Amino acid sequence: MPYSLGEYLLLGVVSIILSGLLTPVARKFARYVGAMDVPNLDRKVHKEPVPYLGGLSIALTITLLTYITVLVQDANWSQFRLASYVIVPALILAAVGLLDDLRGLTPWPRLVAQTITGLVVAVILIQTETISFAFGNIYLDALVTIIWIVGICNSINFFDNIDGGASGTVAIIGLSVFLIGFNQGQILISASAIVTTGAVIGFLAWNKPPAKIYMGDAGALFLGVMVSVLTIRLDPGISPSWQSLAIPVLMLAIPILDTSVAIFSRWQRGISPFTGGRDHLSHRLIRIGFTHKKAAVSLWALTAVFCAAALAVYQLPGTGATAVITLAGLIWLGLIVGFLKINSEDSVSIKDKE
Repeated sequence: MPYSLGEYLLLGVVSIILSGLLTPVARKFARYVGAMDVPNLDRKVHKEPVPYLGGLSIALTITLLTYITVLVQDANWSQFRLASYVIVPALILAAVGLLDDLRGLTPWPRLVAQTITGLVVAVILIQTETISFAFGNIYLDALVTIIWIVGICNSINFFDNIDGGASGTVAIIGLSVFLIGFNQGQILISASAIVTTGAVIGFLAWNKPPAKIYMGDAGALFLGVMVSVLTIRLDPGISPSWQSLAIPVLMLAIPILDTSVAIFSRWQRGISPFTGGRDHLSHRLIRIGFTHKKAAVSLWALTAVFCAAALAVYQLPGTGATAVITLAGLIWLGLIVGFLKINSEDSVSIKDKE
């Protein structure tokens, strides 16, 4: 039986509260094990050591509430399995991220883990026919799915470079997924999206500028899987199909923009794209005079604009959606040109903590 809007909102509130209560516990644990982000590199924008295992509270909140929701709503193996197709891969990459947070990993092991995870998820989604798009070729479907999952995981991870930047952005994206999923009657997608939104809002209370804790790679990779898989499984139910495919791209437009700007500028300077640097959108905004808080809020606002465009495409399929997509694409191109005109700053270290 579908949830009412009020029940979904209650689920979101519970998620906010639980995440808000678990985050200080994660903060104490991070201090206990010495998981501290020390500002010992020029590219660090904070001044004091900050704990960075906040992703544990996010992952625990989303995992617990997602499974509880499944059990309360429709306690059967089919729904439990469908939920696990999102949660289990997210937990696996969170474990890889946690290892990186605690011990440090080079970029390649993480990329291999992301690719294997993307491959497994792609096979599962195609076999269970729970993917929202299809190109008529399972190999092409699998390739696009893998690229999307790996790309979004890295984009969210890269985007976590300023206090509140990634958490606030994911909250806006999650809310957008919920609005469409709820209207389409996609119960599991809607529940997972509202729980994810609530979890990052609860965490944001501790992560907003000046941050008392960071989510770390564990949290960023967990959210990367959640967001990428939820947007793949979200079925807007509109035609033509290319407009339906544009919706998740619009929702993730700003994290994708951040990754594109960083990678292109590093390519121009002849350095590895996996090398950390102060060349992300947030760093560039700060370089032209924005405070940390204003930079984060600006990124949230840009995300909200593109998510609003995604919702407009959903509401105005056909000619109206084409106009919205065209305008959004032109704005995105304008943004990439504008941000690339702001001077980049090379990293002094090859340690990638993005």
